[in-house]
Amino acid sequence: MRKENRAAAGAAAWQVIQNTDGRISVWQRVGAVPRMLGAKIRGRYPEMSGAKLFGMFALVLYIVSPIDFIPELFVPLLGLTDDVGAAVWLTTMVLGESERFIEKERQDRAQQAFDQADPGRSGAGPQGHDAPGRQTPGTRAQR
Repeated sequence: MRKENRAAAGAAAWQVIQNTDGRISVWQRVGAVPRMLGAKIRGRYPEMSGAKLFGMFALVLYIVSPIDFIPELFVPLLGLTDDVGAAVWLTTMVLGESERFIEKERQDRAQQAFDQADPGRSGAGPQGHDAPGRQTPGTRAQR
């Protein structure tokens, strides 16, 4: 890989990692991974599909397994490249999903605080909405 291509690939990967406008750090996302996996397994995080979870585990197995599509024994540079590519793909997938999980946790905490502060609304968000753009049954949006 040429030096310019490596620099471009590195810059693109860094952009994916820093794609939160400073709201959620990489370490917060890494720390959320065990909570996210636990919530998915317990059924508390349905936003992540089972196929995505399966893909993550498959990538982990591919990276740690001695069986590769391109073995390091025959073509050392290419054999290492496919493992690195799988690791970058897995990292991007996990960090992106954990960012969405943290945002969902924050929204859930805000909703709980709102519900505790105004128990008469029984789960409806501000102005009779669960989420932006969605009305709760039996309420009218204020215009």
